[in-house]
Amino acid sequence: MLDFAIRLGKRAGEYLREHLHDEITIEHKGRIDLVTNIDRQSQNRIVSEIERAFPDHSILAEEGFRKKGGSPFTWVIDPLDGTNNFIHRIPFFCVSIAIMKKKELHIGVCCNPVNGDLFWAQAGRGAYRSGVQLSVSRTLRMIDSMVATGFPYDQDNVEAVIGRFTRVLKKARGIRRLGSAALDLCHVACGSFDAFWEEGLKPWDMAAGVMILQEAGGLVTCLDGSPFDLYRGDILASNTRVHDELQRCLRGDHD
Repeated sequence: MLDFAIRLGKRAGEYLREHLHDEITIEHKGRIDLVTNIDRQSQNRIVSEIERAFPDHSILAEEGFRKKGGSPFTWVIDPLDGTNNFIHRIPFFCVSIAIMKKKELHIGVCCNPVNGDLFWAQAGRGAYRSGVQLSVSRTLRMIDSMVATGFPYDQDNVEAVIGRFTRVLKKARGIRRLGSAALDLCHVACGSFDAFWEEGLKPWDMAAGVMILQEAGGLVTCLDGSPFDLYRGDILASNTRVHDELQRCLRGDHD
């Protein structure tokens, strides 16, 4: 299944790259939450291949596709994570494919077709980037950390979001907002980022990236430090070493 998922991620990524400069049809799921014809076509191709190879597997995909099968395996798919980046031809987006075995993450694959990055992991087998095994950074303090984040589409709670951003900005070496949660998690896994937080996410935004980060030695919880819940929508992910300090910072505690 891992080899199949890797091949599927690469083929879907090639499709995105080939159509990056095509005319794009945009629909609005929300005020700034967008979907394109390329998202939908990419998803159709991915789902079709999974259904041919594993007809009894369940599938949960971003663009409204749900299938309940009789197998313990569920595919969690984002056919284009970073749609806004894709629309504006910003080369930071990916195909994100995860497989869950019962309720546990089992396989994760993320492919950025623009630069050729292919991240993958399987439970108990480590995490890899284009064949090189990954390990999280060894940074110990927030002041030495590069941290990534994202902003939710629902902006009703924008004051709280900006409050957390401001507190981290004062503590960290730098913050980056690149627009793909799946790739942000992969870049924590490879040590480029020391931590990542966001809220308002969906399972397909996080599943593959979380699998890859955990297999690279990272720690993933909810923002409040409780055990990570793929369906809750908020995430705090790190190299483990700066996790507690970042959590206190997000909460507004004073050292």
